[in-house]
Amino acid sequence: MKIKSILVSQPEPTGDKSPYFDLAKKHNLKIDFRPFIQVEGVPAKEFRQSRIDILEHTAVIFTSRTAIDHYFRLATELRITIPDDMKYFCISEATAVYLQKYIVYRKRKVFFGAVRFADLMEIVVKHKSEKFLVPLSDIHKPEIPNSLNKAKVNYTSAIMYRTVSSDLSDLADVNYDILVFYSPSGIKSLFQNFPNFVQNSTYIAGFGPTTHKAISEYKLDINIPAPAPGAPSMTGALDQFITKINKGTK
Repeated sequence: MKIKSILVSQPEPTGDKSPYFDLAKKHNLKIDFRPFIQVEGVPAKEFRQSRIDILEHTAVIFTSRTAIDHYFRLATELRITIPDDMKYFCISEATAVYLQKYIVYRKRKVFFGAVRFADLMEIVVKHKSEKFLVPLSDIHKPEIPNSLNKAKVNYTSAIMYRTVSSDLSDLADVNYDILVFYSPSGIKSLFQNFPNFVQNSTYIAGFGPTTHKAISEYKLDINIPAPAPGAPSMTGALDQFITKINKGTK
């Protein structure tokens, strides 16, 4: 059967430039975007129960813009004034610049890496006298605490937000030729919304080894794994697969 429709389990790209839009045009596809997961902030009342004192820390490690948002949200809800001498360590320059939403950037001590957490760790270990707070989601990369523990950094992990499944009930009677997943949480959301989901003739695309593993654990066939040889991106892998399938169904 010729592939005509795709559901991507992520928000729709902003602007009019995206490899997905190019893919849709090339193969005359209907591509819809729908986040299968969403982020919810941990309420201040619940955070208090963790007995973590934000002001006991002299520095914060931010791995995302979401972490920044919820750190300052909780500070406001807890009626905490973040001191001017707080140091900020960000995973990338883009994340560091995002701090301007909450602080006077040029007057603060801000450090940043080059996207990878390993790069940021090189900077963190040079400031081991600091007591670090690390705002995290309930689902986070084990690399973060593992790297900090290995380097014997004095830090506190603080769960400030969590990843939850979106309500997808309106998709119950909608069928797509391909479902695209970027995280294990997306697969989990699919089955939380549709416990009796059966793959049948639907093709499953997944990006990254942890997503591939989750797809297999839920007894689904991964038809379009990415990255793949000659296709480092999800859209590249989709392009290869759709070209092959549609060529054979003409």
